[in-house]
Amino acid sequence: MLKGFMNEFKKFAMRGNVIDMAVGIIIGAAFGKIVDSLVKDIIMPPIGLLLGKVDFSNLYLVLKDGVGDGAYNSLAAAQAAGAVTLNYGLFINAVISFMIVAFAVFILIKGINNLRAKMDKQDAKDAAAAAPKTKTCPYCCSEIPVAAVRCPHCTSDLKK
Repeated sequence: MLKGFMNEFKKFAMRGNVIDMAVGIIIGAAFGKIVDSLVKDIIMPPIGLLLGKVDFSNLYLVLKDGVGDGAYNSLAAAQAAGAVTLNYGLFINAVISFMIVAFAVFILIKGINNLRAKMDKQDAKDAAAAAPKTKTCPYCCSEIPVAAVRCPHCTSDLKK
């Protein structure tokens, strides 16, 4: 029973789709880290500077004070003091990261769809080119155009 289960699991794990999915997940996780860094380290600092030196990762609302006087210089200080915080700056960063990833996926899918449309158009051209251009007259066995309704050689009426 266990041997049959293991064989079935091996077949499942070695299928091409599962391996492709695993590679996609690994690359997606790495891409997510790159996008997070892009948002946190490249995009948000200039936006914060334009908005008056605001660091979005330090935007938070204290819901309940922790140990101490309750005046915290940063989110890390508030969390270290045990304060309960609503971290809306981190949420803004996450939303921007999501939008960048969604846009990248949109561009990727759009490119794939364009490529697929070109391939379909080429396949249609190839099919049209491969279609027979002539047929044989059933009466005189001469080669005639496919669209012919009368044989130019024997003048027989041809059924379509």
